[in-house]
Amino acid sequence: MSQHEIKLVAVDVDGTFVRADYSFDRPRFERILSRMNAVGCRFVVASGNQYYQLRDLFPEQHHEFAFVAENGAYIVDEGHLVFAVDMPREVVKRIAELCYNYPEVQAIISGVECAYCQRANVSSEFFELAKVYYHRLKRVDDLSQIDDQFLKVSLLVPDEKTSYFYNLLCQQLNGIVDVTTSGHGWVDLIMPGCHKASGLAKLVQRWRITPEQCVSFGDGGNDIEMLQYCGRSYAMQNAPENVKEAAKFVCPSNEEDGVLEVLDELF
Repeated sequence: MSQHEIKLVAVDVDGTFVRADYSFDRPRFERILSRMNAVGCRFVVASGNQYYQLRDLFPEQHHEFAFVAENGAYIVDEGHLVFAVDMPREVVKRIAELCYNYPEVQAIISGVECAYCQRANVSSEFFELAKVYYHRLKRVDDLSQIDDQFLKVSLLVPDEKTSYFYNLLCQQLNGIVDVTTSGHGWVDLIMPGCHKASGLAKLVQRWRITPEQCVSFGDGGNDIEMLQYCGRSYAMQNAPENVKEAAKFVCPSNEEDGVLEVLDELF
């Protein structure tokens, strides 16, 4: 695939595009971006994180990018809303009732305007951690009183129990939501069929290109559909084996600027 055939590059953020300290080589990225723009290739940020957090990561360029945020539940193209899923309130209530049985599980409900957690069920430590990923986050006394459109529910579970809770949630919520993991104990509950690949498909249709003209990078379970969808895909060296198996190639880790290394070669 030559640089002129690539029309979309999609990158996950945590564990993929940024290093552990949330830094990346901005001057190098801007040089690559200039070369991408010259051949008509679009840059897409595809993450389970909140749109407002992702936007703040690129203060100078966010209005030029597309964002597949909240694992495909919220899609923005050059500042214009393309798609926002509407998770029914009864689904959110069912998830909340299930979580009440497990005090070690802490939940965030993502909305279009903001993200929310119930005051009685979250620690101050969790709230401060969550603000890293959710730049618009509120504590509320009653989730049922929120006036917003719901997108997704994210759960933080004990890291060593991720597999246990993943299997439990799949069993308890089968057919109601899709369950996916994004690493470090985070489990996302999303509407069926709503994932990063479905978000990219909407942009592919909007821009009149093909999946074969797309390149993607990822490191987590929530990247698998995206890696399988794109004509060329890279799992990070730091990704688990099932993610590497979903990708066409493996590139250096996020700490080694693997995404930029590959993009420097492609462009």
